[in-house]
Amino acid sequence: MNIVGVRRRRSRSAWLPPIHLVLQPGCSLEKGGECSFYISSSLSVQWSQYRLESPYPPTQSQCTFRKQEMAAVTKTEKKKLHCPALEELCNVLESGLNKNFADVQVGVVDCPDLTKEPFQFPVKGLCGNPRITDVGGVPYLVPLVQRHKEYDMNTVSKEVELPGAFILGAAAAPSRVVGMNAEFMPLVKTETEGRPAVNGSYFSSINPADGKCLQEKYSDTFPGCQFGLMGNLYACEGKPGKVIEVRVKKRTGEDSLVTAMRKTLEAHYPDKNLALGGTFIIQKGKAKIHIMPREFSVCPLNTDDEVNNWLKHYEIDAPIICLSVFVSKDPGLDLRVEHTHCFSHHGEGGHYYIDTTPDTVEYMGYFLPAEYLYRIDRPQESHAIGRD
Repeated sequence: MNIVGVRRRRSRSAWLPPIHLVLQPGCSLEKGGECSFYISSSLSVQWSQYRLESPYPPTQSQCTFRKQEMAAVTKTEKKKLHCPALEELCNVLESGLNKNFADVQVGVVDCPDLTKEPFQFPVKGLCGNPRITDVGGVPYLVPLVQRHKEYDMNTVSKEVELPGAFILGAAAAPSRVVGMNAEFMPLVKTETEGRPAVNGSYFSSINPADGKCLQEKYSDTFPGCQFGLMGNLYACEGKPGKVIEVRVKKRTGEDSLVTAMRKTLEAHYPDKNLALGGTFIIQKGKAKIHIMPREFSVCPLNTDDEVNNWLKHYEIDAPIICLSVFVSKDPGLDLRVEHTHCFSHHGEGGHYYIDTTPDTVEYMGYFLPAEYLYRIDRPQESHAIGRD
């Protein structure tokens, strides 16, 4: 359907006001049909979906639509987390990582300037009221996708009580906006009064031309700060400050860096809930990743094997910049206990599993413990499928 223009009109209803559309001659829709289009404001451009409220008579050029609700946040659950001193965490992590890597160094350092290479984030640091959030979840993707589950980073920053926050992590791309299913690597300095959002995010899809990984800069093509279905996110003020630096070489165990760190915290603090977020670089070696197909599965994916067969797996080369969020254990909020996405400056990225070159791999990362956990839009019907 081609739209010539959009005009708002007032409604007696206080919720979701109707909108008047000016359509191209000859355009027709049945009642209940859907239409998507952009609505511009002084601060941002938002993509919205509308449902036809009145039929389109052939003799008229206007229809009345009513905006559909999109992933309305009905409940956000908040939990205070155990947040030990950085020096204590360094000792704990170094001891645990020595069981999985041959060379381990963990210490407290000043956060490097993340606006510089190789990171090129929209903020300088990882500090300032750190917190994590688990938004939506895998049950909104499998067994069958729930396409209406869409979220906005600017809204998330308010839900975690940190408007204007810098947010990084792992999520799904907003399929309605990008026109397909894809992996999403969020790097967003959210909007605040008097300042628009800065979106440095990437997304990766399967290139239909050759089946290879296709990584793109989100803001090069799309406005806004949406994401879809699920997101495991670390939020902070983006300030410089003290962080935990982790340097490891030569993997001797079976666990990835993230899994080894998470298991170490779980073992040392069995009665407490901790969460870490941050970024790390695979400096040398290769890594295993996956990318979701561009089309959602039309057949229910009911097992881990079915999910893994649907995904496409790749081996990609260092250097790779990873964005990671993990919790020591689930406190009963149906969390994804670890989730890491990655991107590179040579066009490869996606969902990180583990390095594939244990004898030569080298990691360098920067992390902070979160003070609070926020669970946003927890699925009412859940399962443990597809959370690897």
